[in-house]
Amino acid sequence: MKRTGLPGAGLLILLMAIAGCDGGEPARARPDGSAALHAAFDAYFEEALALDPLRATAIGDHRWDHIYPNDIAPAWRARRAAMHRRWLERVEAIPAADLDAGDRFSRELFLRERRQSLQALEFPDHLIPVSQLFNPMSRFAQMGSGRGIHPFRDTRDYDNFLSRIDGFVAWVDQAIVNMREGMRRGIVQPRVVMVKVLPQLDAHVVDDPRQSIFWRPVRDFPDTVSPADRERLRAAFREAIVGRLVPAYARMRAFIADEYLPACRESDGWGALPDGDRWYRFLVRRYTTTGLSPEEIHDLGLREVERIQRRMREVAAGLGWEGDLQGFFAQMAGDPALFFSSREEILSTYRGLKARVRQGLPALFGKLPAADFEIRPIESFRERAAPAAHYQRPSADGARPAVFYINTFRPRERPRWRTETLYLHEAEPGHHFQIARQQELTDLPRFRRFGGYTAYSEGWALYAEGLGHELGMFRDPYQLLGHLDAELWRAVRLVVDTGLHARGWSR
Repeated sequence: MKRTGLPGAGLLILLMAIAGCDGGEPARARPDGSAALHAAFDAYFEEALALDPLRATAIGDHRWDHIYPNDIAPAWRARRAAMHRRWLERVEAIPAADLDAGDRFSRELFLRERRQSLQALEFPDHLIPVSQLFNPMSRFAQMGSGRGIHPFRDTRDYDNFLSRIDGFVAWVDQAIVNMREGMRRGIVQPRVVMVKVLPQLDAHVVDDPRQSIFWRPVRDFPDTVSPADRERLRAAFREAIVGRLVPAYARMRAFIADEYLPACRESDGWGALPDGDRWYRFLVRRYTTTGLSPEEIHDLGLREVERIQRRMREVAAGLGWEGDLQGFFAQMAGDPALFFSSREEILSTYRGLKARVRQGLPALFGKLPAADFEIRPIESFRERAAPAAHYQRPSADGARPAVFYINTFRPRERPRWRTETLYLHEAEPGHHFQIARQQELTDLPRFRRFGGYTAYSEGWALYAEGLGHELGMFRDPYQLLGHLDAELWRAVRLVVDTGLHARGWSR
């Protein structure tokens, strides 16, 4: 089976696989410089977690669960830059010659990350902190729902979240300050992006606190919370929702509608921003881990589109179709039998796939993740602007499973023929196998166990889609077309992304 992908990304995957080791093996004897290197890695990661409490919570480290970081404030950005510079210098001073091959590779990755993180701080992404897809205000609502990364297991967890609300409100006010500065400097989001944010905020501006998603944790207390604490916490959450959260969401909503949207740009690409071409080229290097230019990626995408469409025409011909692909997909779009009829049918289909795929995984993998995952619908307040699906990592301590989120909005527009590939990509053996297993490799330094590279994680998930053949998927020709359609979508994005951001294309 032919595997394709960005040149260079495969090399990163191979190197990381070689440098990684099985967490179950005994520790190796290390050369002289190893102790200093790993001490530096550990000290760096501790400092990084203290600066990023949400990341700490996500991986199951709850020491900072009471803090929501104002990570777009000037003081935070200055601390972040100082941290990267300090640890870059310290690890650069440890000679690579004093390390074994695995540690040399970890050192190389660490230095690369610190340099790129410093370069990232040269660009003003803190002036555009909110978009329809990456919206911290929606993420905080997930956290406060009782089903996100913040735990609600005992009284302390509830009090921690009350404290975290104060930090979140400070972040909202800082975001408005930053976005006004962005308006002054011409660094603003496209209008088409921000229009989609308004319904996400509207969902949290409620008159009755009991209708808020933030009320759910005090509606369903665990047994560990005493009756007296329940009464106190209900009153505290009521006050927090009415007095702090609803006003914060309302302030942001009013600001975007009244001030920001009129100042938003009609252009779409990164290149239309001040210094946008250099900014976009940096993002290309960072996310692909290659030295490819946007122009080279654009041409690669065109070649991939041609290759995949040729294969799709073959499958369509096998189904008796004699016209072009556009006509074939138009015919499919008009067939209700190829689409879902209800939200529950979507969920039951993916839960059935979980049982089916798991039967074949032991034949392909020697080690499976210890962590399990749940299948959940994307919440109603964000489903309209959310992708078809996404994955949330488990906590490393096993207390919180991973989540495969599936979008059930407008089920009659959700095609059945994409289900197998979407499951393989987002769940097993895609993101869940790569991310959950990575966390379990305890012999790796933590910055590698809990870090990530887009080219690596998405490259693995794309490869995992292709394993569907070995797992007995794609026997239905429509599911095979769905598999090819997903691959085509990635190739098209290479063309469209570079077209919008580097070539000045309009939508």
